[in-house]
Amino acid sequence: MKPATLSVLCLFLTLGAAWAQPSDPSGTYLSETGETRVRIARCGEVHCGTILSVQGETKDVHNPDAGLKNRNLVGVQMIADIRPAPEGFTGKLYNYKDGRTYTGKMTFAGKTMQLSGCVLGGLICRSQTWAKLN
Repeated sequence: MKPATLSVLCLFLTLGAAWAQPSDPSGTYLSETGETRVRIARCGEVHCGTILSVQGETKDVHNPDAGLKNRNLVGVQMIADIRPAPEGFTGKLYNYKDGRTYTGKMTFAGKTMQLSGCVLGGLICRSQTWAKLN
């Protein structure tokens, strides 16, 4: 294969992952554990994810704000400021199980959403795969 052809092929393979991402991540997703359902929809110029249902504890008991510890988790914006990024989407992920908000990345493939929440500027990350329900 000629070097120019190889370069073009590499470029298309690199860009392929970005092209495969949907331009609209909207939908209802079920967490990897099956405990949480979140609906991702437009929130002005960006997207956000709102909790539709949770199993187990239904109050935001781990929230660091004492005034929010008694609020219902259903209706809480769990994923905020979802924006397109070079490799999927970025946003803020609120983990109601520890009351912390993480910088997040999301990628979509078929009927799944891969979520990664990171701390310390991306040094420590944790990922989950969520299923799209609709």
